[in-house]
Parts: sequence; structure tokens; C-alpha cells
Amino acid sequence: MEEIRNQTRAFLSNYIKSQPLKDNDDIFAIGDVNSLFAMQLVMFIEKEFGIEIDNDDLDLNNFRSIQAIATLIASKRAAVSQ
Repeated sequence: MEEIRNQTRAFLSNYIKSQPLKDNDDIFAIGDVNSLFAMQLVMFIEKEFGIEIDNDDLDLNNFRSIQAIATLIASKRAAVSQ
């Protein structure tokens, strides 16, 4: 899970430059991102972690923080391995 958080933090740091991100910071509340960023984030997650984000997963709460993203990725991986 730490590797997922680190990779996600590295990606986000390209877009959010106003402050270093902590695991539970709300990346949308910070204000450095827009709707195009949300699509780039989904594409990054799918490519980097080899998972598919379904329509059911497109809840903003799944992408609000590094921890939320890591939890989503871990749960998608667990579902695939079952």
C-alpha cells in the first residue's frame, strides 16, 4: 500500500505544487486541479496499476485523497485476484 501511495503522490505532485501532499489531504479542496485533471488521474491509475475504473468507481470520494485512491486500487486488485 505504501508503494501505491508513493506512486500516486509522485503523479499528483506534477499538478499540485502549492504544498506537499499528505495521505489524507483533499486534493480537490486544495484548488490546483480541474475536471481535465480528474480524467488524467483515472487514466494514470488504470495504466500505472493495471486496473479498470468502472462507472461505479467514479465517486469523487474514491479520488479525494492519496489514501482514498490507494484504498480503491487495493480493493480493485483484491477483487481481481478472487
